[in-house]
This record gives sequence, structure tokens and C-alpha cells, in this order.
Amino acid sequence: MRSAFATVPFYRERWALDGREDPVLVPGRTGTNGGAAPLAEALHKLVDLVPLAGGAQRPDPARGLGRVLRTARPPGRGSMIVLLGPDDLRPPSDLPKDVRGCVADPDAPSESVLRELTAVLHRGHRVLVVGDDKAVSTFTAGLPGTGASRVEAVPQRELDSLDAGPYGVLHDPVLGYLGALGGCGRWHLDWPHVYARPTAAGLAFTLLRQDSPRFVDVVPAGGVPGAIERCPRHGTPVVVA
Repeated sequence: MRSAFATVPFYRERWALDGREDPVLVPGRTGTNGGAAPLAEALHKLVDLVPLAGGAQRPDPARGLGRVLRTARPPGRGSMIVLLGPDDLRPPSDLPKDVRGCVADPDAPSESVLRELTAVLHRGHRVLVVGDDKAVSTFTAGLPGTGASRVEAVPQRELDSLDAGPYGVLHDPVLGYLGALGGCGRWHLDWPHVYARPTAAGLAFTLLRQDSPRFVDVVPAGGVPGAIERCPRHGTPVVVA
């Protein structure tokens, strides 16, 4: 937060208007929702989320997928991760070096993706398909031969649709992958890369290791109420929505 206050125009302006000096509340000035900003407002001024020293101006919806898969369904060497989404979605960049990742349109996957998927299965490696339930169902139904029965689905859930699994990843269309359902049945944050806190407007999130654009204390669309607790088994933060 100190870095954002010092270097990111959006937060310098917003927190100053809320009565802040440095990223702490001034006595008697509480700001709005304790200083948290609606994500939609931040996106409206996306260029102002870039630090003064410069950086990327485009959010990465695939950010964090490699890390949360380690909790949800570890891929293993030689595996292939198929991320379902539009053509302009960038492939995940944080997968292990021996795991291949690609993006596929669930309604019309390219021939190259289907060929690679078939080759990976033929070599006895795993194929994990990541997307919402509808996208996964559409993609697997269109696979030739026995491919549909051999791929492994990793359902992604938004904050307002968390369920009991048995596995899945927590996703926001702008912030990327925020956590995963652990074997303990709790939704674990991608700690220490993601921080979250409850506010009157809903859970607010901070991406701790992203240089640009910077998302600090932002409330995703819909303002989902919830709490952040400590997992009694693992001792790390979990989301209770």
C-alpha cells in the first residue's frame, strides 16, 4: 500500500480525497468503505493504475493460475493446461516449465490444440481443462473419440458461486486467479500473492506481487460479502463467502 500511494496516480488521488496521508486513515476521516475502491471505478481509470515508472496497462485474467493449480489439482510433469476463453485471452505464464499451457475457444477449439491434446493423452500425461461449468461441458462434448472421458476438469468459481468442490479454482475476470479449494474443503487464498479483507461493500482484494496495473484494496463487481479466516488445518487464509 505504501508503494501504491507513492507511485500510482489512482491511489494517490483517491486516498488524498478520502483524507489520507500515506496509506493510513487520518483521525476523524474514515473514507468510503475504509478506503476500498470499487474495481469498476479503478478500471474506468485504468491508465492511472500504472506506476509512474511505467508498466503494463492490460489486466491479466490468467494471472495466478499456475500457483492455484498446485492446490486444486497439481498438473505433474508433461501435463497440458487448456484454459477456456476468448481468443484474446493470454495463455497462463506462471506454469511449471515442464507443463504446457494454451487457450481454447470452448465452442470452436483450433485443430492445433486438439492435436496437441491428443498427443499428450497418447503419451500418458494429464490434460487439465480450466473454465466455468458451461465452457468445460461444451469443450469436452466436442472432443473426438475417447478424449472427453480422459481430460480432467478444473471448474473455476467466481466469488458469488463458491461451492464444496471436490476441487476448483477461485477466479475474477479482471484480477485473475485468487485461490483454490484445498483438500480440507476450504477456499484457500493464493497467499502470499493475494491479500483480502472484508469491507462494508464486500471483500476487497490486493494483488501483492503484480507490478502493473496495480490493484490495491479493490472490491470486485457485485460486492460479495464474506470473511477471511485462518484454516485450522493449514494455518493460512481462507475465504468464507
